[in-house]
Amino acid sequence: MEFQNYFPIWNKLSAVQQNQIQNSLSTRKVEKGTVIHNGSMDCTGLLLVRSGQLRAYILSDEGREITIYRLFDRDMCLFSASCMMRSIQFDITIEAEKDTDLWIIPVEVYQSIMTESAPLANYTNEIMASRFSDVMWLIEQIMWKSLDKRTAAFLLEEASIEGTDTLKITHEIIANHLGSPREVITRMLKYFQNEGMVKLSRGTVEITDAEKLEELCEE
Repeated sequence: MEFQNYFPIWNKLSAVQQNQIQNSLSTRKVEKGTVIHNGSMDCTGLLLVRSGQLRAYILSDEGREITIYRLFDRDMCLFSASCMMRSIQFDITIEAEKDTDLWIIPVEVYQSIMTESAPLANYTNEIMASRFSDVMWLIEQIMWKSLDKRTAAFLLEEASIEGTDTLKITHEIIANHLGSPREVITRMLKYFQNEGMVKLSRGTVEITDAEKLEELCEE
């Protein structure tokens, strides 16, 4: 499918604006683990995911990662165009969680069209509001939810994304998503295993009692 099938307000742009985007678009294939955007000094452009999966995270002064949101097919990433949002006071890193095909829209082209297109400005504001909602939800989870509940919720979410209860994921990756030391996550997963909720093996976490994990999340 072509770009216009992935861009929800394409038909609300003028023919001239459509041509501007089409003529400036670039495509990129990135392998799993590739860092696409790294902090406020890197203005990559706006990313539209054609297929694959991206992860946006922030890094603490101690070097600890925490995921703030993930991007899937048809999702647009604005924070990769950090030079377009001077008021953002924190650095975001964008990494490919799976092999990913992207379209990249140059910042100057997008900004130029946004100044004259109300539909594009509204669309951009909607994405921005959604991303900040993700950040606020994350803050709420960190402040008010215990790590066991957050870990259980993450495993259930991951199983839903992957379509399987056998997750090819390391303790370190889970720790990076949740902003926790790896050793703490390892202890938590061993507790889950002792309670019959998961089965652990090298590089794999198998959910054996999803209902019990769900009950833990809801307590």
